[in-house]
Amino acid sequence: MTETDVFKHSTPVLYDRYMVPLLFEPWAKLVAERSALLQPDRVLETAAGTGVVTRAVNEAMPNAQIVATDVNPAVLEFAAQGVRSGQVTFQHADAQDLPFGEGCFDLVLCSFGVMFFPDKVRANREARRVLRAGGHYLFVIFDRLELNPVPKAAGDAVDALFPDDPTQYMERGPFSYSDPTLLEHDLAAADFTDVELETVELTSRVSARDAAQGIVLGSPFRAEIERRDPTALERAVDAVTEALGPWDGQDAPMSAHVVTATK
Repeated sequence: MTETDVFKHSTPVLYDRYMVPLLFEPWAKLVAERSALLQPDRVLETAAGTGVVTRAVNEAMPNAQIVATDVNPAVLEFAAQGVRSGQVTFQHADAQDLPFGEGCFDLVLCSFGVMFFPDKVRANREARRVLRAGGHYLFVIFDRLELNPVPKAAGDAVDALFPDDPTQYMERGPFSYSDPTLLEHDLAAADFTDVELETVELTSRVSARDAAQGIVLGSPFRAEIERRDPTALERAVDAVTEALGPWDGQDAPMSAHVVTATK
């Protein structure tokens, strides 16, 4: 799975309505808080998606100039509709080949996007190139799947529908890059020598049915299901809703690595 594929078969509206509150809003708040402490004037965001981090960072730092980028024009267009600030611009860009000069930014952000980059070292190197001396590269990546029980339960429920051809989507996609040693290795390969990695645990309030609709219908998981059986989406939503029943109306734990690399 590549970064370009992430929204190819999903709907930004459903993703933003259901997936963002479930998995990404708490982390966006954390990224905004960490970013504000660094007091950047110019910020670049890669893999901005539907704009949850863009919005949070803009609210936390209304005077900072933010350039939000993504490889998918459809999600950028959606994200732009949610931001009303002259300090924020949206631009189509590949994180592995950024169209910016050296030393243009004080801070580069990437929230839950690095795992989808085909060449992670190249993306890290590009982030470093566009940073000024002393600038920061801040990204968030999922910790191990076992420590994120909602996605794990959802993945297991869908794979149980296809015992002869399980998708293993969670392991191959969102949770494929959780090893801290590998993260640090790839940053070192991009010439980052000052790296801080912190594993953070947060919680998220779960609505089982909403979560199921987001995971099955509003994410790339949808394409994996349809490939196996185009008629299985409703069954998959029902299966995930049932699997998430123990957390319905409750706070579920989630874990991610927050990485800050300084140029």
